[in-house]
Amino acid sequence: MSTNCALPSAMLHGLFHVAIKTSDLESTRVFWRDIIGLREVARPDFGYPGAWLGCPQPGGQAIIHIYAGGPALGASGVAPRGTGAIDHVSLSCSGYRDFVTRFANAGLPFREFIVPGTTLWQLFVYGPSVVQLELTFEGSVDGDELPYMSPGRPMWQRHRFLRCLELSEASRRCHRFA
Repeated sequence: MSTNCALPSAMLHGLFHVAIKTSDLESTRVFWRDIIGLREVARPDFGYPGAWLGCPQPGGQAIIHIYAGGPALGASGVAPRGTGAIDHVSLSCSGYRDFVTRFANAGLPFREFIVPGTTLWQLFVYGPSVVQLELTFEGSVDGDELPYMSPGRPMWQRHRFLRCLELSEASRRCHRFA
């Protein structure tokens, strides 16, 4: 189905969430919920343990995403601590296709994703400080063309991004991974 209305321009709306890796999900959950005062909210099944915690007012957004196991674990099998435990910063955005174009024109590698069981679309990209940004969009207003999610597509790895940074400006063409 095609829409005749104009798609939103690339725009940031604010901080969406901060994602934290942990080796101790329960202690991390208790800290954010019982000590800081956030409330646990529903979390999609990503295939690994975790928790989403939001502001306590009705409709409070899930601002802290915690995950353990799977992708939270480093090469040693333990999640990092300190600032290394911050996996990514998520920004609420609109204008999905404009951001895809911006990243491609800048030669930046990026990964597209659809949050399971939701209408949320995401773009992942690393900034120059190698901090991962997750741009999150309400897919129902961002057009009919779905994000690129080929079956069997390997997860994007930080080392692939770093390799792209090493390439010359003229040959940096690794923004979509098959």
